[in-house]
Amino acid sequence: MLENKVCLITGASKGIGKAIVEVFAENNAIIYANARKEGDLDDILKVFENTQVEIIPVYFDVTDFDAIKSCILQIKKTHKRLDVLVNNAGMVTYEILGMINFDKFREMLKVNLVAPVFIMQMATKLMLRQSSGSIINITSKVAVEGVKGQLSYSATKGGLNSATLSAAKELSSKNIRVNAVAPGMIGSERLKNVMESKFKEKLNDIGFGRLGTPEEVAKACLFLASDHSSYMTGQIIEVDGDLKL
Repeated sequence: MLENKVCLITGASKGIGKAIVEVFAENNAIIYANARKEGDLDDILKVFENTQVEIIPVYFDVTDFDAIKSCILQIKKTHKRLDVLVNNAGMVTYEILGMINFDKFREMLKVNLVAPVFIMQMATKLMLRQSSGSIINITSKVAVEGVKGQLSYSATKGGLNSATLSAAKELSSKNIRVNAVAPGMIGSERLKNVMESKFKEKLNDIGFGRLGTPEEVAKACLFLASDHSSYMTGQIIEVDGDLKL
């Protein structure tokens, strides 16, 4: 489904990001996989080292604008195009309104909202040259409906939803699609680590009666990255197993 499409995926070392790399690789994409620390992508690179799949590791913090520019220039120089951007890198906190740590909140705004918007800006410089592209922002179910105990996180992801909708309207005439995937409770390592202490009872609120898998989110991204969604833009797709917040 992604034969010869050049894709940039941020936050690719674990969880949903790693699953997106795996699913895109299985569909023959050319992948620039981002992680913050050098070596964090070794596991995923090893899986595909004896295949024809091309995965290029790019190590940078998504809040480092100079590093982002260098990455986009590398893609331009090597492949001359960028077909798909997946803004997946993010951070999360669990705090009620009265306990919000505003230093963490500011950092989360930088990571979850400011950085993805800047990466979209840089990516579209290539996409506009080719008059095509698909941008996929990973947001959250809580950004759509809100939830107790995650006001600051839901605010940052809600901002990214709004940015997705506005960018879609700006770029549609250039044949660049912008959509968001809003996962519910996904059984990533991060969520499993806090599940027992914070969310054990939440399983009862999921219609499917189970956590989602990172692969299920990745397959939604595959659809949006591929030509099968060629007439879709400005959509926020919830992958949530009928979660009631």
